[in-house]
Amino acid sequence: MDTTTLFRLDGRVALVTGGSRGIGRMIAAGFVAQGAKVYVSSRKAAACAETAEALGPECIALPQDISTVAGCKALAAQLAEREPALDILVNNAGAAWGVPFEEFPEAGWDKVMDLNVKSPFFLTQAIYPALKAAGSATRPAKVINITSIDGQRLNPWETYSYHASKSALIYLTKRMAARLVRDHVNVTSIAPGAFPSDMNKAARDHGAIVAGRIPSGRIGVDEDMAGAAIYLASRAGDYVVGETITVDGGLVHASLGSSIDG
Repeated sequence: MDTTTLFRLDGRVALVTGGSRGIGRMIAAGFVAQGAKVYVSSRKAAACAETAEALGPECIALPQDISTVAGCKALAAQLAEREPALDILVNNAGAAWGVPFEEFPEAGWDKVMDLNVKSPFFLTQAIYPALKAAGSATRPAKVINITSIDGQRLNPWETYSYHASKSALIYLTKRMAARLVRDHVNVTSIAPGAFPSDMNKAARDHGAIVAGRIPSGRIGVDEDMAGAAIYLASRAGDYVVGETITVDGGLVHASLGSSIDG
């Protein structure tokens, strides 16, 4: 048994949605460091270009708004013009909305559910031919959905559609995995806890306070997220199917205290 290349991604092609910042950028950087060619996508072209420049020549900007099915199909078409096959798809693009129950609007429901649940499904569907082309019995292609610990337990905030969307995506991961595995495409998910980002401003702006409520005593850093994603994307994770890996410093499964936003 040779484990020296177990976590390498040499020769593999990845697409990371929401890849220009936050958790998506952490994952993209990790993939590039392990030898992959990585396309980063988000609706902001300038942000994609900045990330691609920062991560080097093996990171390519592919901006697209995937909040609609048409946008998902457009991104799949853009990728198909550049690559005959796709080894790794990371469905990371997402949104949150927090408003008191009495005032929670339809717009806040639809935007979050569309981007967090509908888009991962329809982007995977649109890009499925490329995933099947890459996958084999000895080296399956990978779909990694970025869910959240807020799909596993409650936070203190009134983020109704966000909670519902992340719970739905965890279960959708299992349903998709059961079907796609027959074509040598493994579907899994990562449920992050407190990582500093524009979406998790509490961890970004008040890290010390947030860290005090986490069993590990700290918020997540780039290597924590990149490591989990590299594991699932690489040969090391080839026998993991339908699973959600919780990366949160023990908050969900080893906490005796109060919850925090994840």
